Amino acid sequence: MVNSTGTRIRKRLTVWGAALLLALGTGLVVTPNQATAHGVNMFPGARTFLCWQDGLRENGQIQAYNPACASAIAANGTTPLYNWFAVLRSDAGGRTTGFIPDGQICSGGTGGPYDFTGYNAARTDWPTTHLTSGASYQFRYSNWAAHPGTFHLYITKNGWNPNAPLAWSSLESFGSVTNPPQNGGPGALNYYFWNQQLPSGKTGRHIIYIQWVRSDSQENFFSCSDVVFDGGSGQVTGVGPNQSSPSNPQSPSPSNPQSPSPSNPQSPSPSPSTGSGACTATWTTSSTWSGHFQANITVRNNSSTASLNGWTVRWNFTGGQTFDGPPWNATLTGNPPNVVASNAQYNGTIAASGTTSFGFNASGNLPNPIPTLTCTSP
Repeated sequence: MVNSTGTRIRKRLTVWGAALLLALGTGLVVTPNQATAHGVNMFPGARTFLCWQDGLRENGQIQAYNPACASAIAANGTTPLYNWFAVLRSDAGGRTTGFIPDGQICSGGTGGPYDFTGYNAARTDWPTTHLTSGASYQFRYSNWAAHPGTFHLYITKNGWNPNAPLAWSSLESFGSVTNPPQNGGPGALNYYFWNQQLPSGKTGRHIIYIQWVRSDSQENFFSCSDVVFDGGSGQVTGVGPNQSSPSNPQSPSPSNPQSPSPSNPQSPSPSPSTGSGACTATWTTSSTWSGHFQANITVRNNSSTASLNGWTVRWNFTGGQTFDGPPWNATLTGNPPNVVASNAQYNGTIAASGTTSFGFNASGNLPNPIPTLTCTSP
């Protein structure tokens, strides 16, 4: 998303600045500070990332649908959410217990460039990602600014009380990764990514906590992602006007971190693809809302006897549509208007007569007619 999406992001930053000008009533246009804005988890979505997605409107203002997000905005204002990627401490140096106090773990304490203390609130109505214990999941962490370092992954212990302030004694480590690959350059909605097995034996609500420790400075970054282990495959609830509906009800992991739930559902007849004959792809519109839409693409193996090993779906946007963020369950190798989406590492093999799916959120009007999809396999 370095080209057309990068342009979209720059335009959105201008809108954000204008909104802040209105909100703060000053003579300055304030935009997110990239010098101190680096990244939080996007899959599963961190509180600040999903609250930004929940509240961002077409005019650039942030007005929350989610009650927990609304409470955090009431406590801290909207400026932190315009800097959702800036939950950091420049003096952390990898320290945890005692440096970041209990009850302030999600905000990284109080010494960062923005006040995120409202996002420490112990409550069960934060935007939530639905997962399956023990499953493989692709984590995606914003690379708004890129740095070498290690991501340390924690999860709340069994028996943790979600109505109590988060304490270090409630967390246990379940993995780490150093210098994972990136899907694109910094400064847009690109990300680091890696496949991670989720802890087994987990049920109900939990918090996945990530501390990103830079290896070239003392600066660290912090993310709290609310999840529930209920057999889900990455669905997100608590985002957008319909708080109880999953934003991505059909998607295998990873999740869709940024979709408002359907406020104006429109599901026209599926649009079948043309292609090599090995596979076909079908577009289904999941929802539309002001200036945005969500679509899911189902990829089918046309063979009744042999597995399909790898797939690529192509289509053209002709109305200036752009992605709101990375697709889920696919790797984007061609940006709008000429979209090329290929299988992720974990869903490239489709059994005989089987299907898999991926999806995305986009800005702009829903295409009419729906684009023709071309599906090919190596």
